[in-house]
Amino acid sequence: MSPRKSVVETAATRTRIIECALAAASADGLEGVTIGRLAGELDMSKAGVIGHFGTKEALQLAVLDAAVDRFVRRVPAQVMGAQPGAERLARAFGEWFDYMADDHRGCFLTSVATEFDDRPGPVRDAVIAALSRWSAYVLDELGAAVDSGELPRGTDPAQLAFELNGVALATAQAVQLHHDPLAATRARRALARLLPS
Repeated sequence: MSPRKSVVETAATRTRIIECALAAASADGLEGVTIGRLAGELDMSKAGVIGHFGTKEALQLAVLDAAVDRFVRRVPAQVMGAQPGAERLARAFGEWFDYMADDHRGCFLTSVATEFDDRPGPVRDAVIAALSRWSAYVLDELGAAVDSGELPRGTDPAQLAFELNGVALATAQAVQLHHDPLAATRARRALARLLPS
């Protein structure tokens, strides 16, 4: 076997492990993912699974990275061509609502934030960093909306960002806990009141 093929196969196996762990974590939480469970589902040895990461925590961080990448591709990347400000932000939140509803499991990042909110360590730090990047994105778009006159000069971007994220959290709960088929629709109505575009 050539070294190049070995590297490609190793990367493919690592990706398979992360995808399996992400699916399991979406259903049972990140802490619910065990090396034994992944080994069984992937027909691998425990050593074969952990060998790609070194520790369970490193696996959790890799799963979180994959979830963040999936979120970025589904939400902000989908609205890159939209007019900066209220239009882009309304479309981004709409994508987020649809993403939660389409998956029927809500938002992985929202769930893992709740799961690790009182557990200090690298996973919690990574969750905070990911959500801080989202908050910065929202604040940038709100600033553009104020600058362009889409939102009144007296708008408090931090307060509005808080309220918009509150709608997203309510949507996640409606999808995950209540299985409300109208969750995304209700969220869009709330979004229209908060962020006219």
